[in-house]
Amino acid sequence: MKKVLDGNHAVSYAAHLLSEVEMIYPITPSSPMAEAQDELNISDTNLYGDKVVIKEMESEAGAAGAMHGSLLSGSLTTTFTSSQGLLLMIPNMYKMAGEGLPGVIHVAARTIATHALSIFGDHSDIYAVRQTGFAMLSSNNPEEAYHMGLISHLAAIDGSIPFLHFFDGFRTSHEYNVVDLIDKEQILKLVNYNKIKEYQDRCLNLNKEIQYGLNENEDIYFQSVEARNKDYEKLTYIVESYMGRINKLCGTDYHPFTYYGSPTAKYVIISMGSINDTIKQVIDKENKHGMEIGCVSVYLYRPFSPKFLKDVLPSTVERIAVLDRTKEAGSIGEPLYLDVLSALKDENINIVGGRYGLSSKNVTPQDIYGVYSMLMSTPKNNFTIGIDDDVTNTSIKSKEYSIKLDCKQIKIFGYGSDGMVSASKDLLNIIGEDKYVQGYFEYDSKKSGGVTISHLRYGDNKILAPYYVENADIVVVTNLSYFNKYRMLDTLNKDGILLVNTNNNSFLDDLYEDDIN
Repeated sequence: MKKVLDGNHAVSYAAHLLSEVEMIYPITPSSPMAEAQDELNISDTNLYGDKVVIKEMESEAGAAGAMHGSLLSGSLTTTFTSSQGLLLMIPNMYKMAGEGLPGVIHVAARTIATHALSIFGDHSDIYAVRQTGFAMLSSNNPEEAYHMGLISHLAAIDGSIPFLHFFDGFRTSHEYNVVDLIDKEQILKLVNYNKIKEYQDRCLNLNKEIQYGLNENEDIYFQSVEARNKDYEKLTYIVESYMGRINKLCGTDYHPFTYYGSPTAKYVIISMGSINDTIKQVIDKENKHGMEIGCVSVYLYRPFSPKFLKDVLPSTVERIAVLDRTKEAGSIGEPLYLDVLSALKDENINIVGGRYGLSSKNVTPQDIYGVYSMLMSTPKNNFTIGIDDDVTNTSIKSKEYSIKLDCKQIKIFGYGSDGMVSASKDLLNIIGEDKYVQGYFEYDSKKSGGVTISHLRYGDNKILAPYYVENADIVVVTNLSYFNKYRMLDTLNKDGILLVNTNNNSFLDDLYEDDIN
């Protein structure tokens, strides 16, 4: 069943089916995941035929504590969060992982406040919890968020290890796209009920001689920690197994590390999140013209498997650029770069690392082409893309570059609370009944009264273009004052349409001269 959903609501469908209890607390941009659970509870039960028990706590720390207690009682429990909210869950995350409890945290990955607060997306929050023992699963777009949401719950049950499933805040969480939902009966067949019984049999129960939360000293604590190595070693294979079953149902090609591109590629990018769909567009275009490039999408970030990474890399690879969506101040490199460096230390490959997309900074095909161009000429470590760093000179340059998309593109300039974003979503839902659609909504943290830009696309094929509309067929403007502030027509195609909502018939006289021409 195809539905037009944003990433948050796509994940909500997966979480509602496979949860018994949900402990929630709102934080942007993850709040819609929890909000949707009430709506789903009204219309449907979970896979086990029950209504999901939903409790809003007083804080994210409270939600995590209640989640821990619920899991210990034998209930499959879920929560949703972002940014500082995730950091407040860290103490309980260590406990849930250490005790092998099959909970799931869905995260719309968002910037951690440093010199300033930002509500927008990057991976600084999820990297901050990679040491907790949670397995970590990434997704690249709304439909993948639905699939990986399912896999995270199924693998947590089977592997007796809690999962953190994450996707890019706003860029994926608030992007509208077509999601093909799997029939409930098919998902039901994927659940390992024997593992659920094993989990419940070792939970706190008056009829069981089981204790949790004990104290251990230096005589046995170390051994207890190392005894869980096998659980993590087998978890990659469990995830691979569920990915394979989803692949059969949906025609996808998921693996813990998924390679895309030329089988004889010399130059490869490794990354996580929505940027992978942009990278694939550049690969498709350039490989048709004789280049030999590829990329590796990291889905299972923890446990990180050198074997599975090596298995998908072409033997011809000479240079790799690892892209991280975070800045780890004071480190010699960002987390994913250091993991790849360690995993491939015995390979004869030149590996460099770079940063992109902090606080939802737009990343274009031009930026990605610049990375491949850099790899082919002089590899540069500690680089940045998407900005002009004239202070520490980390940025790399690229020539003008674009991708021609096989779809119609619309760009709508409005202002917060004028109804244009809601109207755009309605438009996508209507068009989405017959076409594939994509919608992303750009606005600042002032929200009401601030500038909003809706980036809409529709066509006959799936649209995976996680960047702003660059070549609009239609530009809509709802506020005449914007003509004096912004170059709104720079991305309008030569034969495009300008639609202005105004009762001022002389507004053309006030347009800047270049636009009139």
